[in-house]
Amino acid sequence: MNDETPVRAKSAAPQPEPLLDTSGDSDEPAFSWLTPTGGGKTGGDKSGGGEPRGDKSGGGEPGGDRPDRQESVAEGKAAQPESRAHRKAAEAAVESSATGNPAAARPLRPGAGLPTAATSTDGHAGSSASPVFNEPLPTSALHVRPPEEEVERRNAQRESAANAKPVAPRVMQVLLAIIYPFILLILAVRAVTTPLFLWVEYNRPGFPGDGYGFSTDDRMTYGSYAVDYLLNWAGPRYLGDLVQRGGEKLFKDGEVSHMADVKTVIMSTFGAGALLLLLALIAILYLRRRSTGGVRRGLFAGSIITLVLILGLGALAALGWQQFFTEFHRIFFADGSWTFSLDDTLIRLFPSQFWIDAGIGIGALVLLASIVTLVLTWPTRRRRGVAPQEKRGDAEQEKVDQP
Repeated sequence: MNDETPVRAKSAAPQPEPLLDTSGDSDEPAFSWLTPTGGGKTGGDKSGGGEPRGDKSGGGEPGGDRPDRQESVAEGKAAQPESRAHRKAAEAAVESSATGNPAAARPLRPGAGLPTAATSTDGHAGSSASPVFNEPLPTSALHVRPPEEEVERRNAQRESAANAKPVAPRVMQVLLAIIYPFILLILAVRAVTTPLFLWVEYNRPGFPGDGYGFSTDDRMTYGSYAVDYLLNWAGPRYLGDLVQRGGEKLFKDGEVSHMADVKTVIMSTFGAGALLLLLALIAILYLRRRSTGGVRRGLFAGSIITLVLILGLGALAALGWQQFFTEFHRIFFADGSWTFSLDDTLIRLFPSQFWIDAGIGIGALVLLASIVTLVLTWPTRRRRGVAPQEKRGDAEQEKVDQP
């Protein structure tokens, strides 16, 4: 029996690829197959799994009790990394030592030395099938700063978008400002188209009387029929069937035809006024939700437009009432359909002074409403949302600026 332990020759078989799956990791060394090959010590291979426990021929001493076996196991345990990152660094160090790059074969930290000759002799350790995956992270492009021109352009677009005001509130404000004068004018026309205005006119001092026999009560009765016809849905017979006390027709056929035309204009005007009022309410509701102070700005602009229009029309009417009255009728009625003689019922009920007073009443109502709106929507500091502290700060700044 030979007392000397035989030295196992280097295995020519390639070393297997390490497993990178860490789900089944334990406290056991991850690289127990990496053992030194020099110094008379045997290296464990995959097939043997370490030194044989005894001599098959003579029943020698068990290999597990040999000092060199214990030393190799101790060295293998000392070279194991403590985490997955250490294991990857150890693999890279092993590959670098196999390819002859000692600089890259340093351990991950001091004291965690790695075996220097653990790769197989066939040279496959540094091949392209390396388990180390060095693809850049997908977020690496986020660390690249764009050019300064691009940064400035993006900042300018961001500031422009933050400072830009929506278009829809502006459109609603303009719509409200345009609609408001027409609404006031139509409401004023409706206010004078009432029996109450007739009563005020027929009973006011200085109103011209009828030279053909109508008393104030007759005017009030017949005039009320004419006003009611303009506001109801009755046909022309509503006026055509009226007779005087002597049995004669109250209104001639030409007068009835003209009143039918007037009714068409009045009903169309009131219908348009209702539609404009609905649009104004929609604009007001929209601005109340989407634009702070939008209703106030729209009504303020509308009151200014109303003042300009009513003052302009009033100046034209004052400079030449008859011309103004004639041009107004030419716009809405055909020539010859609105001219009558002095003894016709329409002229006796509604003389020229009646229309002058009606024009003055309409203008006064519109002017009063526009002035009230202008005062209520005047852009004061409080209505514009300027805080009192800012107001006091501005006053203090003015005092400081004064020499």
